[in-house]
Amino acid sequence: MNEELNIEATPLRDELERQIRKLVTPLRAEDELREVLKVKLTKKEFKIFKVWAEEEPIEPLLEKLGMSEERYGELSLKLIKKLNQEKLKQLLSI
Repeated sequence: MNEELNIEATPLRDELERQIRKLVTPLRAEDELREVLKVKLTKKEFKIFKVWAEEEPIEPLLEKLGMSEERYGELSLKLIKKLNQEKLKQLLSI
């Protein structure tokens, strides 16, 4: 389906597809996804999501943000819940 719409796979798109449990319609283009996520997520959530998408180790980001593993776990759960909210899924979809 992505080929039909001429939408290429990107790390951000791939990570969204992994995290969203039930995705009915195709996702928007990379730059549009980035803009929606920047508005709807907190700065920390967005940074965590980018690290997931780029498959980088999380430890350097946690050190940079001064975040504990426990707080990271809480934020990760909150982030996944946000990504699965219907309103946000509609904004991310075509």
